[in-house]
Amino acid sequence: MGDSGVNQPELINIITWLAGVFKGTPLAGFLLAWQDTLFSLFIAALIVVFFYIALRKIRVLPGRAQAAAEIFVEVVDDFVCGIMGSRGRRFVPFIGTLFIYILLMNICGLIPFLKSATTNWSITLALSLCVFVYVQYTAFKELGVLGYFDVLMDKPRGFLALSVVFPLMMLFLHLVSELIKPITLSLRLRSNIWGDDMLLAVLSGFGLTGLPLLLFSSVIALIAAVVQATVFCLLTTIYFAFVLSDNEEIEPQVKGG
Repeated sequence: MGDSGVNQPELINIITWLAGVFKGTPLAGFLLAWQDTLFSLFIAALIVVFFYIALRKIRVLPGRAQAAAEIFVEVVDDFVCGIMGSRGRRFVPFIGTLFIYILLMNICGLIPFLKSATTNWSITLALSLCVFVYVQYTAFKELGVLGYFDVLMDKPRGFLALSVVFPLMMLFLHLVSELIKPITLSLRLRSNIWGDDMLLAVLSGFGLTGLPLLLFSSVIALIAAVVQATVFCLLTTIYFAFVLSDNEEIEPQVKGG
């Protein structure tokens, strides 16, 4: 929601420029306070417009936009189903949307007068909380309340179940682990993109003498933008896979019925 930091090196963007134009007015304060949210909404709007144009009229012989959209969907489908199997196909829209959204927000900071909204922890935390809520919902839906708590207690049986201490200890550890996941997931993304953007801002202050290093760092930042979006979605896929893996033994019975 607010700025990602104070008194840190930062490249000028269209919103900070507008805030300077309207300096001293409520509009300037609004723009500075919500600049990351505005950039994230801008990226969301771009994605909606692109896929609307690409898929509003499905053709047997696709145009460039439709072909790009279909290739993207196929790549994400192969990625998710390669980890989770065919059961993961229902998560492809969610994970695919996360990937393209995060990737474009990451890359946005490499474009002059734009900024990466993922440098703000409130943005990455919101994305991580969406993943957390969806994973927990899937766990309760697939395993049931008692089944999910049984998994969190590491499925104690026999003496381990009677000991009480072991199941409660495992329950505590797994609950802490689940609650920490949104924090680690969001901080990993935010910290890496923030660090790259801050480095580019520092190098840009060197003028022409720092241009070669700036270009090299921009290429590295571009690679990092792709890697961080991939890592975020890979971990999200693994979280879903962990939940579904504990339901494997009942799946053949469901299919057989």
